[in-house]
Amino acid sequence: MYSGERMNKDKATGALLMVVSIVIILAYLIILWYPPIAAKASLILLKLTGSIAVLAVFAIIGWIGYTLATTPPPKPIEEIEKELEKELKEITKESKGEDQKQESQKDIQK
Repeated sequence: MYSGERMNKDKATGALLMVVSIVIILAYLIILWYPPIAAKASLILLKLTGSIAVLAVFAIIGWIGYTLATTPPPKPIEEIEKELEKELKEITKESKGEDQKQESQKDIQK
């Protein structure tokens, strides 16, 4: 699991991310709503926000599409069941063979 040092680094990173997020949120709200700044920057800020949101959504959709297009289809369940049955038969054969070896060794020892 995690060592104490690693957990402390994780907590420090988490705290830093939280503080940076709060600062960015406050800066965003001030730029958007504080009248002297908002008159000049609000339209640019809203365009930037909308662009980032649209890019993020369609990047995720594109990534999902790429993953679906390049991932091979899964094996049919029937094929998987046949493989499992084959492996089970091999395991039972091996265990029977080991049981017979142990019995023959017991007979030899007697």
